Amino acid sequence: MRYIDSTSLTLEKITHKTNRYANLSSVSAIYPFRLSPSYALLIQKPDDAIWRQCVPDIRELEDTEQYADPLSEEALSPVPGLIHRYPDRVVLLVSNRCPVYCRFCMRKRHVGEGNAPLDSVALERALEYIAAHPAIRDVILSGGDPLMLDNNSLCHVLRRLRAISHVSIIRIGTRIPVTLPERITPELCTLLRQFHPLYINTHFNHPDEITSASTLACNLLADAGIPLGNQTVLLRDINDSMETMRELMTGLLSLRVRPYYIHQMDLVRGTAHFRTPISAGLEIIRALRGHVSGLAVPQYVIDLPNGKGKVPILPDGFEREGDMLILRTYQGELVRYRDL
Repeated sequence: MRYIDSTSLTLEKITHKTNRYANLSSVSAIYPFRLSPSYALLIQKPDDAIWRQCVPDIRELEDTEQYADPLSEEALSPVPGLIHRYPDRVVLLVSNRCPVYCRFCMRKRHVGEGNAPLDSVALERALEYIAAHPAIRDVILSGGDPLMLDNNSLCHVLRRLRAISHVSIIRIGTRIPVTLPERITPELCTLLRQFHPLYINTHFNHPDEITSASTLACNLLADAGIPLGNQTVLLRDINDSMETMRELMTGLLSLRVRPYYIHQMDLVRGTAHFRTPISAGLEIIRALRGHVSGLAVPQYVIDLPNGKGKVPILPDGFEREGDMLILRTYQGELVRYRDL
């Protein structure tokens, strides 16, 4: 498989006016930096909401107590490139490259590892596993960003999945409409519409990411009959205000993108400075419910450590013991989760 041709800016170029390169290069040596020119154009000034999502921060190196793999994806990987957490669905990691390396990435441990997509041998093993497990109905393409694959490679993966009779739904998780919107072309949409039912969940985190370019990208996908959802990560000093989230969620509907999840920040090593108290997320949900269209109200979820799965959180919908929340998984198990 091959990637599309894409360019990225150097850390020195993006930070030279702030005299920060020397300090931040020590961070990027551990947690690599990558930034597309199109996303860089959204930065209005250092330390704004876009900058904080993509430019290294020295605090990444100060956080050593959280998990490298908080969701136990390695333990839930029966073959390389495949994660099987829930009975009826799997995640297929077809790419390890993104146009932008988000500083809060849930797979921060893998960012910048190698420069090649999933190889043919690993892909065959993953497809054989899916074919051998009839309970799997839903395959989510992830990575990295699956839409970094060129059209021929992406078509090959989708065609092979559609040849497995019990796979009824294919989903693609991508931030491309935000970070590299020019990748969404009529040719790509013509390719994707061959493989319905196919869904795309994209990833807008801030209203400043809703631009004419990202709007056009989402319109092309929606016009191809692809249902679009959005997964937002709750990020300290970026989108953890009621006003920002209200603008983002209602703005997404104008793009024909349905808000799907607000994620509590995962317990990923190197990202503690992004975490908010759970009360912040609950206040946002309170502010949305009844004040905006129900279509604009996502689920607020915690993805529990050790592969326990996502649990939706509603105001007054859980038990608390001090700083510990008592949450019930989809299998009925009670899990203690520490709040800030």
